[in-house]
Amino acid sequence: MPARPLVALVGRPNVGKSTLFNRLVGERLAVTNPIPGTTRDRLMSEFEWRGVVFRVVDTGGIEIYEPKGVRDEHPLAEGSSDFVPLIRAQALSAVQEADVLVLLVDALVGVTGADEEVAEILRRTEKPVLVAANKADHASHTGNAVDFYALGVGDVYPVSAIHGIGVGDLLDGVVAALEANAELTPEATFESEDDERLKIAIVGRPNVGKSSLLNRLIGSERVIVSPLAGTTRDAIDTELTFYGEQVLLIDTAGIRKRGKIEPGVEQYSVLRSMNAIERADVALLVIDAIDGITEQDQHIAGYIIEARKSVLIIVNKWDAVDKDAYTMTTFQKQIDEKFNFLPNPPVIYISALTGQRIHLVLEAAKRIWEARHFRIPTGELNRLIRDAYSKHPAPGHGTRRLKLMYASQVRTNPPLILIHVNDPRLVHFTYKRFLENQIRAEYAFEGTPISLSFRARSGLDK
Repeated sequence: MPARPLVALVGRPNVGKSTLFNRLVGERLAVTNPIPGTTRDRLMSEFEWRGVVFRVVDTGGIEIYEPKGVRDEHPLAEGSSDFVPLIRAQALSAVQEADVLVLLVDALVGVTGADEEVAEILRRTEKPVLVAANKADHASHTGNAVDFYALGVGDVYPVSAIHGIGVGDLLDGVVAALEANAELTPEATFESEDDERLKIAIVGRPNVGKSSLLNRLIGSERVIVSPLAGTTRDAIDTELTFYGEQVLLIDTAGIRKRGKIEPGVEQYSVLRSMNAIERADVALLVIDAIDGITEQDQHIAGYIIEARKSVLIIVNKWDAVDKDAYTMTTFQKQIDEKFNFLPNPPVIYISALTGQRIHLVLEAAKRIWEARHFRIPTGELNRLIRDAYSKHPAPGHGTRRLKLMYASQVRTNPPLILIHVNDPRLVHFTYKRFLENQIRAEYAFEGTPISLSFRARSGLDK
């Protein structure tokens, strides 16, 4: 599956990038504050516009220099001056990853030297750039936006991020920029859709042994291994042949909780890790057996499922755990409880240090990948649905009752099952979950999310 287009919101500090980000994603995810330097790390989320799903990244300000009087009027937040070079570095990292760049400027202030410096940086990327002249809350402010054409980087859109004025026109411009630059569309961002290799991302918190696992899998020191958390800063691709088939392994930097992420290079690595998950078919979620299952492990598992990827849980450092006859059973029970939202993930207890059970990892990943591409025969699927309905008819709504007409699997990788019904509004989420469980009872799709979609069948009683 191709990666979704990535839009980076960039600009000098205090022009409203976080406010626009919150407007796009519909949540107050970014801290907004009139003091420059408040946004020290990047945020990424998704939003939809006219049927296109985008990823959007909020960045810290690219601070080239401070125009005269700015520091006196808006002194940087306490301690944030130390972060200015790192904020700039992480913003530039987002620029390199993005498909489309949105340069935010202040329509009230007008063109500044800092705006010109940022525009020059963006111009050198040769990527589509749109200028959002923010804080154009009134018609008089809109006229000021024309001045920003002098930056020479792209069309100017007067907007008010706080009130939503002009944001729709800006997003139309983003879509047009993607369509006009086919080489920058998501199909070209990563592997093409006809890439049939098994692609595996190795993900997890910092210092859980991801790089050691990769080295064991490929039998060489392909990546640097260090006991210091955060050694791996980038996503690293490694190709290998497994039983005559090509496999792509993607090692990633550790994903920390947002409050633990340092600005700059480490935050950039989190973005690359999220991209690695999107690129993969199967994600190996590596857990530290000594630390046990943490809240962040659960968050990363959530990222994997939100991206509709298959998951294999790897419990590393199992050799370092004091054991008795019940140790593995107890740990497995914790996995079942804390990862109850995952779709029957296989679990392998390994030691990347000693090589214990390493041979099982690729075998399990391949098995999951094959299940991800499996298509249930239509006749078998309809028998399953009929049997499930006979066993447990759908609850009624007033005098009306859900009727299941016909089912077919319309997609693999990941599986999507379409069920024609008399009225999709009668499908309760508990019944949908029941049907999924009945399907999994015969076709496990282990570690793989499956989707059930319900559609009204035309010409039938609704």
